[in-house]
Amino acid sequence: MKATQLATFLASAIAKRLPVLLVGPPGVGKTDISNQAAAQAGAKLLVSHPVVSDPTDAKGLPWVGKDGKSATFLPFGEMKQAIDATELTVWLLDDLGQAQPAVQASYMQLLLSRRINGHVLPDCVTFIAASNRRTDRAGVSGILEPVKSRFVSIITLEPSLDDWCQWAFTNADIPPELIAFLRFRPELLCKFTPSADLSNCPLPRTWHNAGKILGLQLPAAIEGEALGGAVGEGAAVELAAFLRMYRELPNIDAILLDPDVQPIPSDPAVLYAVVTGLAIKANDQNFGRIARYTERLASGGHGEFATLLIRDVMRKTPDLANTPEFARLASGETGKLFTGM
Repeated sequence: MKATQLATFLASAIAKRLPVLLVGPPGVGKTDISNQAAAQAGAKLLVSHPVVSDPTDAKGLPWVGKDGKSATFLPFGEMKQAIDATELTVWLLDDLGQAQPAVQASYMQLLLSRRINGHVLPDCVTFIAASNRRTDRAGVSGILEPVKSRFVSIITLEPSLDDWCQWAFTNADIPPELIAFLRFRPELLCKFTPSADLSNCPLPRTWHNAGKILGLQLPAAIEGEALGGAVGEGAAVELAAFLRMYRELPNIDAILLDPDVQPIPSDPAVLYAVVTGLAIKANDQNFGRIARYTERLASGGHGEFATLLIRDVMRKTPDLANTPEFARLASGETGKLFTGM
């Protein structure tokens, strides 16, 4: 299931207090999607990491009573917060598959009967769990069968470039040149390669890290090596070559000043970069000029890039769909490309 679909499903499951298990390779956004779904449902998020937990974290700490003849289990940490919750709360069990069987079993009772050692979870608390797969070489030995069956559904998160770009347009850490590069080389968004070596591979998470490195504006030699450490050497070399081209692009500001005169690139890599740069800068003051450049793209045989430009503008600044310039564009020949009419 893609990220946008999964967020919608999780928000509905949260509202009905249905527990869901998410699986997928490291770094594809399972935790971020859980955060997004909790926010969409108006829920508070409580995060536990069973991989570093002890069974007492879910069961409570044994405590001798005042009479010295009895004992009880005192809740603490996330368990205490969950028991005391008075508003809709999502309890995220992150990396559950890496946890020891005894820890998994301690959460099983909470998932099924919602009570353990005399402590009862309020109705406002529900669960999401996330795990890598055994084939990911992430330390997952598996999840106990009785634990798996406690979840209403087990969903695999599938990386999607379109969903990633939609997220990236609202994230200040992701520069437009990185979005343009991954559009040009979409197969590099998620090229998970498990390895025992101390190296990274291209993943949504590691591309996010690459965006942070680009934001440092380092000298080229240092930047290249740092990017190699973020996404792996092969992907970093391709990105470096793209960046050299990107930094010699037609001036985006010049296009915005005079869209009728500036040249239309012919190289697909340059076109990806130009339309992404224009979409990032779109606002109600310059959208009319962006619309004009869009028409030139369409009439020049680059209809797919005209469509991409308008869709990206709408992702970043949806209110521009209410402008007269958008209405004029949508009602013309170019509008047929992105409205499907």
